[in-house]
Amino acid sequence: MNFNFKPKETNALSAQYEAQKIAFAPIIFQCVRVLREWGILKLLHESNRSGLNFEEICQKSKKGEYAVKLLLETALSADVVEFKEERYFLSKIGYFLQNDAMTISNFDFNHYINYLGMYHLDEALEQSKPSGLKYFGDWQTIYPALSKLPLKAKEAWFAFDHFYSDGAFEAALEILKTLTHKSVLDIGGNTGKFSLLCAQTLEDSTVCIADLPEQIELAEKSIKEADLQERIKTFAIDILSSSGLPKGYDIVWMSQFLDCFSEDDILKILKKVHESLEDNSRVCILEPIWDRQRFETSAFCIINTSPYFTAIANGKSKMFKWSDLKKLIEKSSLEIETVHDGLGFGHSLIICKKTKD
Repeated sequence: MNFNFKPKETNALSAQYEAQKIAFAPIIFQCVRVLREWGILKLLHESNRSGLNFEEICQKSKKGEYAVKLLLETALSADVVEFKEERYFLSKIGYFLQNDAMTISNFDFNHYINYLGMYHLDEALEQSKPSGLKYFGDWQTIYPALSKLPLKAKEAWFAFDHFYSDGAFEAALEILKTLTHKSVLDIGGNTGKFSLLCAQTLEDSTVCIADLPEQIELAEKSIKEADLQERIKTFAIDILSSSGLPKGYDIVWMSQFLDCFSEDDILKILKKVHESLEDNSRVCILEPIWDRQRFETSAFCIINTSPYFTAIANGKSKMFKWSDLKKLIEKSSLEIETVHDGLGFGHSLIICKKTKD
């Protein structure tokens, strides 16, 4: 699978118009956000084919004429709403903005996590530091801060993270069933979602979550609530500063973990993973890889998540192109056995083993 964006045929006038959409994108974004949060998109959705006139929208939303008119005109220019015979209707684009889980997840993530900090993207790129993270506090990376983010931001971050990972977990577990899976080391296990599902799905298996102390604290709450303390253990670790990983596991699992690090750090991590492996162990890497996608929408979303890592998360990582990840895996003395594409939203599960001497 080798996905690439194809050039689109367009004339100069159309190209100029598309350029203006980018130039005004921040304004359109915020106007649409307010329309959604004020319930106006929902009102138009519920009106079905009959639509609503301007007065009805003001009355039902309980918002002033000036505000409603301004927002609707921007939405009209962006094809979010349609206007026919003095009535407003929700367009197909507006339908997805109001109802589509992926769009809502992306939208909230960009507003509550990225919007303010992205102003400092150039600084972050030049300094390899998450310059936009300052809006949340004095942190080196976002990961220790996750449990301390403002409520809306925390909800948006975890909703975004879980949307893109959760859909792939069940499909990945079916593949893991074909491997020896008595013991699983979940590196970067976050709140423990995968580990919980793993313990519940893979009978007689035990799981250890290895992550930062702040994340382990969140995971332990989830483990206790699920009454799985006997099956799931935790191991607090900063993987970059630690001397090594726990050893002796059948499967070393990393889901959307390696994309949180620079290439140099990824190589260090993979070498530590390699040192922890038994001869028959397997390394399972679950990542959304933009050029292994079936659909353009998936590739677009994955690529445009990368600036978040630069400006907000850590200043130095990005989503993967397949050749880049493959090179790092091979440099760490791991051998790629199989690659399973199309899991969930568009994840690939890369199964590796130790390279034979």
